[in-house]
Amino acid sequence: MGATTGSLLASLRPAADEGERREWAVACAHALGLGGSAVFLGRELVWFSDDTSARLEDPQFVLGQGPGPLIGDEREVRQVPDLGRLLAQQWPRFAAEAEALDIAALFVWPVHIGAVPAGTMTGYRRTPGPLTRQQPTGGRLVTDALAEQALHHWPAAHASHNGTGHTGTVELHRAEVHQATGVLSVQLDVSLAGALDRLRSEACTSGRSLTDTAGDIIQRKLPQ
Repeated sequence: MGATTGSLLASLRPAADEGERREWAVACAHALGLGGSAVFLGRELVWFSDDTSARLEDPQFVLGQGPGPLIGDEREVRQVPDLGRLLAQQWPRFAAEAEALDIAALFVWPVHIGAVPAGTMTGYRRTPGPLTRQQPTGGRLVTDALAEQALHHWPAAHASHNGTGHTGTVELHRAEVHQATGVLSVQLDVSLAGALDRLRSEACTSGRSLTDTAGDIIQRKLPQ
């Protein structure tokens, strides 16, 4: 596993195009024994290897439940090797979402830029079980490389292509969420934090993704 991770790290070119980044993200997830993985920097979903890993981040962001929001400034991977045992008690609402996605185990690596906590990488498996002895270290190497690549390709503030994101790219997947939060803040005359709570509540109640709900608000489809 170590040699495979090392060769993957060496193969990621700074100027890699979308296809290369997608293949690299999928290969890294598989090298770590994961079904897929997604990376958050700040509040932005910037990289994901497959649709399941991207969808898994929505309930964590909407509900504030799951291992990701609790990792804080930890340095070691947080392992939840058997969701069936732990989720129903610790995160009951998140449990139903994970079960619907057929996820049996979750692993969250903290992402640091230097000494500063910057985000997380969440990986999933469809079968229960812990990581091997080498996989936590391999995951840390991957998070470092992904963070560096994301920073190198972070869209400029004036860029017009910020959007919902595509598998493996460094698009800002939450751009519509931020825009909808601003719309609600003005319409309801509430703070941005209050507007985000309203958006999360609407997504949770409707059972739709946060991005789809945000799109409806932007298009003025939801009753106010």
